Amino acid sequence: ARWDTQLQLGPGELDRRLTELGQRLASIGKDGALGTLTEAEWRAELQVATGMDDAQTDIFLDDFWNVYLGELNVELADYFAGLRPRYRTALLSNSFIGARERECGRYRFDEMCDLIIYSHEVGIAKPDPRIYELTCQRLSLQPAEIVFLDDAPRCVAGAHDAGLHTILYRDTAQAIADLDACLRANGV
Repeated sequence: ARWDTQLQLGPGELDRRLTELGQRLASIGKDGALGTLTEAEWRAELQVATGMDDAQTDIFLDDFWNVYLGELNVELADYFAGLRPRYRTALLSNSFIGARERECGRYRFDEMCDLIIYSHEVGIAKPDPRIYELTCQRLSLQPAEIVFLDDAPRCVAGAHDAGLHTILYRDTAQAIADLDACLRANGV
């Protein structure tokens, strides 16, 4: 709503334009979540779709990344980082072009785990079974040796179908308790 006002658009107009932009780009095989679109291309397309100038686009993208990055769940991140070196750990993310630089810059994800797989870098997104297979390959583990935590039921279902132990995140205490229980029960 703030950006609709700032760009002198009607209520919901920016969202409509962004939705149409995403649909148009997808129709020509361009997708920032699958890495078939560069940041420069996205920026240019964004400016055309919204009418923003360079200065407005810079501010908008700062807002975009602040929302995208959100707030780190420190308790869960500390727990996750503490699993090393006993366990090999990985982050598997449906991401957007530019996410690695910003997430690792702000949260140091690259320092808290052994592996990060971003959908925009590998061209595959959860729940596609190939992304779970790729994760197993890169970790040099079998599916039954991996515990997968996610807050999206469809991604948890995809990982389960691929043979991974799965946990649906509902809250931090539940996630940590379920991870501990799964690791103990399965010797994973």
